[in-house]
Amino acid sequence: MGRRPILVDLDVGQGQISVPGTIGALLIERPATIEDGFSQEAPLVYNYGHNTPGLNSVLYNMLVNKLAEKVNERMEANKKTKNSGVVINTCGWVKGEGYRQIVNASKAFEVDVILVLDQERLYNELVRDMPTFVKVVFLPKSGGVVERNQSARAEARDNRIREYFYGNKVPLYPHSFDVKWNDIKIFKIGAPALPDSCMPLGMKAEDHLTKLVIMQPGPGILHHLMGVSFAENTDDAVIQTNVAGFVCVTNVDVERQTMTILSPQPRPLPNNVLLLSDLQFMDSH
Repeated sequence: MGRRPILVDLDVGQGQISVPGTIGALLIERPATIEDGFSQEAPLVYNYGHNTPGLNSVLYNMLVNKLAEKVNERMEANKKTKNSGVVINTCGWVKGEGYRQIVNASKAFEVDVILVLDQERLYNELVRDMPTFVKVVFLPKSGGVVERNQSARAEARDNRIREYFYGNKVPLYPHSFDVKWNDIKIFKIGAPALPDSCMPLGMKAEDHLTKLVIMQPGPGILHHLMGVSFAENTDDAVIQTNVAGFVCVTNVDVERQTMTILSPQPRPLPNNVLLLSDLQFMDSH
């Protein structure tokens, strides 16, 4: 039909656009295949760094709003994409703060249809809270469908990371090489909370959740994923800058002050600004 919609995935635990711990958007130019899904060429990905949106709701909402801004810019620049629309997959957390995140995403992307699968309470709450122009549709769950338990979801996350580096039906061959500590800058988003009495004048209680903290390389980063940021400097823009891709730390040599990384592409890294993720991967190859 010549449509070119945008797929947006806000599920940081079970997303399909990049590795777990991310949100992203992908322009759909051809149908998905059963084995490999949609083509993964040039996705827009932001590193959140956790497998559940509840660990840092302030950061999660900030990144969702940024992603919505970029998606809207793309739609305004491409008439065919604008006419095709956006399909958004959200997280499965639908109560309390999870519900508020769904509402925030709905507003940020200016949705006009919400499909609710087998959640009558969520359906009723959205009917109550959404503007009248938003159509909320309830869909029953297909027969035989069961909810995956925690261990199955953890296994799916591990498999997703493995597929990112090694492929699925079509094998990929990642590269392994050493990087000197002096050649990179590692950051983590979010600092420990401070008591109100210790915070600088004018600083809000939630500001520490989006604070950029520089990390000293060491054994603690072993097996962690790191996003390679497109950011050109190390100011606050790093947090809201998309990433080029991900590497995994497979070895840390304190004596030589180097670390070995697993990377989808050969050296050198496209940038020296790395964002630490809580997600880990034990490379068994």
